[in-house]
Amino acid sequence: MSLIPRRLSEIDLSRRDRLVVYYITGLALLALLYTVVYNLALARLEGVNQSLFASFEFIVQTMTTTGYGQDSGLWSHPLMYLFVAGAQLSGIAIGFFTLRLIIIPLFTGADVNLDNRLTTKRDHVIICEYRRDSAVLLDELRELDIEYVLISSSEENARELSDKGYSAIHGSPQDATAFERASIDTAQAVITDAGDANVNTILTVRSIRSDIEIITLTDDSDLRDILLDSGADTVLSPHGVLGHRLAEKAVSSFSTELTDTIDLGGDLEVTEIPVHHGSRLIGTRIRNSNIREETGATIIGAWIDGELQLPPDPDAIIQPNTVLLVSGAHDALEEFSDFTRPARTLRQHERIIIAGQGEVGQAARSVIADEEIDVVTIDIEDREGVDIVGEAGSEDVLREAGIETAGAIIIGLPDDSASLLTTVVTRSLNSNIEILVRVSDTDATRKALSGGADYVLSVPRVSARMVAKELRGEEVLAPASQIRLIRVPADPLAGSTLAESGIYEQTGCRIIAVEDDTGLTSTIDPQRRFTGDERITLVGSDEAVQRFLKRFDVSPMVKKSRDTARD
Repeated sequence: MSLIPRRLSEIDLSRRDRLVVYYITGLALLALLYTVVYNLALARLEGVNQSLFASFEFIVQTMTTTGYGQDSGLWSHPLMYLFVAGAQLSGIAIGFFTLRLIIIPLFTGADVNLDNRLTTKRDHVIICEYRRDSAVLLDELRELDIEYVLISSSEENARELSDKGYSAIHGSPQDATAFERASIDTAQAVITDAGDANVNTILTVRSIRSDIEIITLTDDSDLRDILLDSGADTVLSPHGVLGHRLAEKAVSSFSTELTDTIDLGGDLEVTEIPVHHGSRLIGTRIRNSNIREETGATIIGAWIDGELQLPPDPDAIIQPNTVLLVSGAHDALEEFSDFTRPARTLRQHERIIIAGQGEVGQAARSVIADEEIDVVTIDIEDREGVDIVGEAGSEDVLREAGIETAGAIIIGLPDDSASLLTTVVTRSLNSNIEILVRVSDTDATRKALSGGADYVLSVPRVSARMVAKELRGEEVLAPASQIRLIRVPADPLAGSTLAESGIYEQTGCRIIAVEDDTGLTSTIDPQRRFTGDERITLVGSDEAVQRFLKRFDVSPMVKKSRDTARD
């Protein structure tokens, strides 16, 4: 499905703003009409000739109730008294309307109808009950020029988002009138993240429009078939994808084979490798690491102290929580993984602990089950597949799980505070263990890294990327990663060189590969002149990629059609 961004000239004022504009315009026209009538009445009925400016001043004084007696000695005709009295009364009435329509909402926000703040929508997306940090997804859509309306059953949440400038209204996604208020007749898609109410929401949407695209997010991948049967076109399970990714990183950290690389085509692959505690690279400047000379892999970026550097500062010092983004042939990346791995005993390599057996933990366990690695699971509830029942942040529980000799721990707890506590306690008990963490709040990412985590994934980020991929057909090469990789056509660069394009300076993205008729290459000459027929692969943070797409007015390429479409 393709969503065509609307031009700035087509963006309408919100309903409330239009009312204010109409009101002020009408008020100005009324004052001008009063001025002309008063001026002519003085001349015809009283024989007094005065300038329009003097008459305008009198009308303004009268309507604003700041003065009445300036011209009182000029009147004798009854119609003049009636006109002036009418102007005074209309001024008082207008004052009340102005107070209610503009002044009170402006300074107190009292009793504002959120629907009145909506601009006219066409080809937009309706989002229902988004539960994964709405601002992250809404910012993503706004940067991609995708119009949207968010429906929230929480009036407080809807008002808070609306006050921040987001298009949000209060209503129940199980009520057809909420969708009508969100202009479903002109919408292109509905995104529902309503939990247990997803089926109800889907059926409500289908009762209104049978042809609209419905994308459903769920925390329970077992419900996929049920949601598809209910009428969803696509079902996304961000927690499952995130759990798989964390497990792949954990397995690859001490496996002889590197399995979590991103294949760009040809012999070129990209991967993220955390620099673990105890690695020989700790304390080394990137320029002195000799990584390319010893492994053949090329460092193209690095997460240092929670900040993505593209390319990394050569003088940056590699720290325990640094994640290096490297490219090269598969053999080179495996050599690099071995190069960064700390010296551990065999006993430490045999166990992975999974804290939390929700969707994330279960997905991680399914990946590790295919490996010859011991898995110990911790959960606060005694359920199937749980080895140890207790709080994952407890030293006693972690020791019972064998944390002191484990090679890695995947922390998939739903509460960020519990995840951060578990991270800090784990690091205090085992300085060499690899810690991989899922967080529910993007702001917790930096805290987890500061607490000793090696690799952190944010549920809101992963969810937003997956939704954007569905809406735009965007070829996100790795939705569940700390960086964003996309492939786009080189049309906007036609006739210019990489040096002239200013991509990195203007957006913060970096081109890591170019594909043309001769094949794919990662060796890019800054003076190479693009024809526009190439395909380029970019890497950057979510914000940087959004800036690139907006600045160069280009849409990511579509890799393939969705395989989750309805029959």
